[in-house]
Amino acid sequence: MTLRPDGPRPAAAPLLDTLSGPDTLRAVPASRLPGLAAEIRQFIGRAVPRQAGHLGPDLGLVELTLALHRVFDAPRDRLVWDTGRQAYVHELLTGRRDFTRRCRRSEPTWYAAPHGAVENARTATALSYADGFAKAHQLLGLRDRHVVAVIDWEALACGMAWEALNNLAASRDLPLVIVIHQAVPAPAPAPAADGLTDRRLLLRPAPGRAAPDPPGQSPADALPGAAAGTAGGITLVQAPPERARAGERHRPTPRSLFDDLGFGYFGPLDGQDAVALEVALRRAKALGAPAVVHCVTRGDLDPGPTAAPLGPARAPRPVEPASGPSWTSVFSEEMVRLGGEREDIVGITAAMSRPVGLEAFAKAYPERVFDVGIAEQHAVTSAAGLALGGVHPVVAVYATFLNRAFDQVLMDVALHGCGVTFALDRAGATGNDGPSHNGMWDMSILQVVPGLRVAAPRDGARLRALLREAVEVEDAPTVVRYPKGVVGVDIESVASVGGLDVLVRPRGVSRVLLVSVGAMARVSLEAAALLAERRVGVTVVDPRWVKPVSSALVGLAAEHELVATVEDNGRVGGVGSAITQALRDARVATPVREFGLLQCFCEHGSRDEVLAEAGLTAPCIAETVEDVLTPVDWPPLRGAS
Repeated sequence: MTLRPDGPRPAAAPLLDTLSGPDTLRAVPASRLPGLAAEIRQFIGRAVPRQAGHLGPDLGLVELTLALHRVFDAPRDRLVWDTGRQAYVHELLTGRRDFTRRCRRSEPTWYAAPHGAVENARTATALSYADGFAKAHQLLGLRDRHVVAVIDWEALACGMAWEALNNLAASRDLPLVIVIHQAVPAPAPAPAADGLTDRRLLLRPAPGRAAPDPPGQSPADALPGAAAGTAGGITLVQAPPERARAGERHRPTPRSLFDDLGFGYFGPLDGQDAVALEVALRRAKALGAPAVVHCVTRGDLDPGPTAAPLGPARAPRPVEPASGPSWTSVFSEEMVRLGGEREDIVGITAAMSRPVGLEAFAKAYPERVFDVGIAEQHAVTSAAGLALGGVHPVVAVYATFLNRAFDQVLMDVALHGCGVTFALDRAGATGNDGPSHNGMWDMSILQVVPGLRVAAPRDGARLRALLREAVEVEDAPTVVRYPKGVVGVDIESVASVGGLDVLVRPRGVSRVLLVSVGAMARVSLEAAALLAERRVGVTVVDPRWVKPVSSALVGLAAEHELVATVEDNGRVGGVGSAITQALRDARVATPVREFGLLQCFCEHGSRDEVLAEAGLTAPCIAETVEDVLTPVDWPPLRGAS
């Protein structure tokens, strides 16, 4: 049995158009499923890529999704997808046709729909969600419900997945099915870097494990009689075996790790064989206990001639042509230069070497890059060990993903005074990446870490310079944060005061000190220009290093009527809050007006839309500052003297 790259072409009369939901799907004859799968691939390939990206490997989930909806009764049975991108076919089969609305502002989040269990924002969380759902069903006496968690093979590198598996292995009476989806690129890549994948410990099939059909199952329900084959170096089994019961563990044949944990294990199976998957899922469902169904699919399936190009699994969505270099590319180029100058600099990434800009460094210095998989916690503590061992690691991650490793930053890196640099890509408002990917939390969360320093470059030149300054620090962690998108032209300073870059000075009296944080420099300069037109003198400074608060900044604040801070971080606990506290500690009475992102989960939209909704535009900032400077003459209170 081999994985079929394309499958049959759709029939002239589209079967997809006749489906009104999972109920009608269950009535489709098994012989028509391959044609239906081809129709769905063409539909998804046309409808999704430009809006949502992440499509390539997930076209392989078509047959699996068909089988899931034919075996389980969703939404009565819970289907939990580990990431939203896995659910395109699920959404299509449960009513969605217009995928252009998926990322449109004001569109209700999909988890609110009957067939959506959760809005998953992080990889490797599905197993824990599913564990909770199944236990809730038990507590409520809902004994006729099942829970299914679909998780990608790569997510098994994440520690949270193993925490869930450890608990599920001890819950022998939970009716829960774990579906592991493994997309195999073509041609097959080099062996993976992690030991579990290298040795096939997790998913090693036992020779000759195929068992007779369970009682009550007719031969017609069995798998096709094709010979077992391979995909990407993985041996596929012809039929899903029965679960090994506790008293049947005497077999001399090798077993998978899931067998030894007590799970019913079915696979690895051909993920493009809907009938085989359906049989395996029915057997797993019948166990009434935690079971694993493992399917292997092609990651380069052809969605049809009209579809947009496919992309890798964990990579940024397609974007419109840029008008200049990106922040990520500037970081990438500077890392390569630093690597050539210093042999002690190494890079660490969590399954995202290309999106975070470490791919060029890896090509230049392959022995000095460590891709740990989707394991941010391990990445950070491993970086601490590297630093203690005498090298300087640069951990490059999306700003939002560092949230997963906060305790490691605090207790494993900062507590030990480790010289680790964190390069936070996609910091601030990322817009159409969705609420989970806005990097609006880091400057608030990291404020509480003793000794840690945070740099926010305003342009490409400052990104290069601050990255170099950061890797020179060997006794404390450093952070360099920068947004997504085109970096723009450099903004030069007109003066420097105590390490602060002065970007604008008024000709006359300066009433307002406007503190611009990182990429908000252009908006801050525009706001200062608008205020200058209204005869309000403004000095604009860029601290460069925003944590800790500079004593020079405190001194400048004391010379002004008002301090206004502008940052693309949440307003609560960010740079503005830190400056307010620093002034209070220094007994400086100058009031502070903080401009930042709304402390909420921002909707889909462009970066400009997200910033505008938070009032982070030049007109809004200028108007608010002017209002603060102009007291309102309120009428006296009745009875006041």
